Amino acid sequence: SYPSMTDCLKSGLYKWAGEAHNFSKEGPYIELVTSPNNPDGTARHSVVNRNKGTLLHDLAYYWPQYTPISSPADHELMLFTVSKSTGHAGMRIGMTKFVELNTIGVSKDSQIRAAKVLKAISDTYEHVDDSEVGETFFDFSYHNMAERWKLLREAVEHSGIGGKHFGVGPKYVRISMLDRDENFIRFVKRLSTIR
Repeated sequence: SYPSMTDCLKSGLYKWAGEAHNFSKEGPYIELVTSPNNPDGTARHSVVNRNKGTLLHDLAYYWPQYTPISSPADHELMLFTVSKSTGHAGMRIGMTKFVELNTIGVSKDSQIRAAKVLKAISDTYEHVDDSEVGETFFDFSYHNMAERWKLLREAVEHSGIGGKHFGVGPKYVRISMLDRDENFIRFVKRLSTIR
């Protein structure tokens, strides 16, 4: 959604110039590096690599349930999101000034919910040895995502359908993997029957 967001702002200072691989203009630029990329999950790196450039790393999916974390993220400008790590996309928290200008402020309700979600995640790590707690949040999320991917691949293979969106080939489809269990199971069952 970066092109539409950029165009919507109608800034006189910058405009969307397309994919970084095709960028050939001289002068200042901002390169957005999404890694891992959605929807194909590939690890991406900057490609323009010229003077006068600013790199912005979108690490929304840089969480252990989506990709192996082999080293700390250490870039000058990085975007993270609680919503992708926990599945709470409705909470608009962070990027305070941007959110304030675009939504008339971050609601106290969202701030309280985000704090409670982060505390619940933190609590799973404080009680790792407590047999009542079970798995840590990221271990649970990793295993849950692995099982959902297995079910989704089986359903897609059975149905034989695909899709094209977000600048990648027709073998990729964008779906929500973080819905409630009953909704995800219903989705997979319906997907497997489509011909």
